[in-house]
Amino acid sequence: MTEPTKTISDFEAKLAEADATVASFAADDRTLLAVVRRVLGRNPTLIPALVLLVSLVAFGLIADNFMTPGTISTIMKQITVVSIVAIAQTLVILTAGIDLSVSAMLVFSSLVMGQTAVNMGLPTPLSIILGLVAGTVMGLLNGFLITRLRLPPFIVTLGTLSIFRALLKFYSGSQSVRGADITEQAPGLLAFKGVVDIGGAQITYGVVAMLILAAIIWYMLNKTAWGRHVYAIGDDPEAATLSGVKVERTLLSVYGLAGFICAFGGWVAIGRVGSITPIGFEDVNLTSITAVVIGGTSLFGGRGSIIGSVLGAIIVGVFNTGLSLSGVDDYWREFAAGCLVIAAVSIDQWLRRATK
Repeated sequence: MTEPTKTISDFEAKLAEADATVASFAADDRTLLAVVRRVLGRNPTLIPALVLLVSLVAFGLIADNFMTPGTISTIMKQITVVSIVAIAQTLVILTAGIDLSVSAMLVFSSLVMGQTAVNMGLPTPLSIILGLVAGTVMGLLNGFLITRLRLPPFIVTLGTLSIFRALLKFYSGSQSVRGADITEQAPGLLAFKGVVDIGGAQITYGVVAMLILAAIIWYMLNKTAWGRHVYAIGDDPEAATLSGVKVERTLLSVYGLAGFICAFGGWVAIGRVGSITPIGFEDVNLTSITAVVIGGTSLFGGRGSIIGSVLGAIIVGVFNTGLSLSGVDDYWREFAAGCLVIAAVSIDQWLRRATK
């Protein structure tokens, strides 16, 4: 009697034909380009630092009067307010958002300080507090609309930019607060106008305040749980939520803090300009974003630094001043700024692909 044929699965039938080679992994790419890519990916602040160094050397060779204490003083004065706003913008962009209303918050807050101190006769310290509160409230409004109504940050802040500007014109009556009136009735608003002589360079108190602010925010981002949550939200909000991060509360605090920093920038701007006008600093929106992007902060969130943003603002100032001293027309300066932004985003994408 014939024995029944044994049946085996297709898997068992093919098992003998399977490759018995032990799995192996290719060695890491150790070419110079790959090494540079990994180093820059881990230290994105190196890019703006190198760009700044090359820019200083290049313009120092091109323009004879560039590397002088006077020129350095001018550059630092010009970038003070932009750097402060860039710090606020960095916080927002780290969460993969963007704030297009920073200029309106800055100017509105400074007008609150000027109007209440000069036109209403309130004590200067109280006026300053009211201005800081106004900026914080506007930032919190942005955060509320984004977190509670689930609206995109770009759309929300584009809308509040128009709202804040309209309120700004209504509140001020399209009238400026004169520098002479501020000097006479509220000199405390000009607190950041003073200068410190460092090696022949006239460094204003506003520059010192900007550096201190940058150090404080750097510490908050790198040494506190709140800072780690900000980076986590920008990297992957869903994963952050699963990890126990209170995403909405953190985002609300980020936008509120950004509004406060913009209001502080408004106070510094009063000392920088000496007067308050409702149409001032309208270009700080794009300039601050430019500084943040050039500084190595990713527009997709989760990667960047305060130091990089400050360096980015300085790079913008160096390019503007260096090209001006070299006799380059204004439109070529704008062309150079645009090229810098495109190059910075391209480098960011190149580094991001290295981590995937």
